[in-house]
Amino acid sequence: MFFPNLTAYMSSGPLVAMILARHKAITYWKELLGPSNSLVAKETHPDSLRAIYGTDDLRNALHGSNDFTAAEREIRFMFPKVIVEPIPIGQAAKDYLNLYVTPTLLKGLTELCKQKPRDPFIWLVDWLLQNNPNKPKFDYHHIIAEEPQNPPKNKS
Repeated sequence: MFFPNLTAYMSSGPLVAMILARHKAITYWKELLGPSNSLVAKETHPDSLRAIYGTDDLRNALHGSNDFTAAEREIRFMFPKVIVEPIPIGQAAKDYLNLYVTPTLLKGLTELCKQKPRDPFIWLVDWLLQNNPNKPKFDYHHIIAEEPQNPPKNKS
């Protein structure tokens, strides 16, 4: 009876689905959640999210994936258009930083020093948004313009 009750509870109202991205995100989120049984969480981890928001073993208020494979499957289910990319570690992370991040930051910080804006933080954020080498490219050749519903009448 547990699974049908769980399914009914989980589909009984609105939910907030999130993708958390950080180093060791699953481990960190599990620590914040606390034990899956909210009654146990109230006893052993009173500051955990399930202790605060859950009511019992079934209605524990929050979900977290058990491992990366489960997280990937659940992300694809909830957010089918999201691209799940592996996070580089070790030498791959260093290579990524050296290839993509460091050159962009160097250009931005150099320009920041030349410009000397009043609010350097906001200036740098704006500069990075405008000069992000990884921002999506838009193909202007494939734009289809729609005809106006009521074309303007010629005033002759």
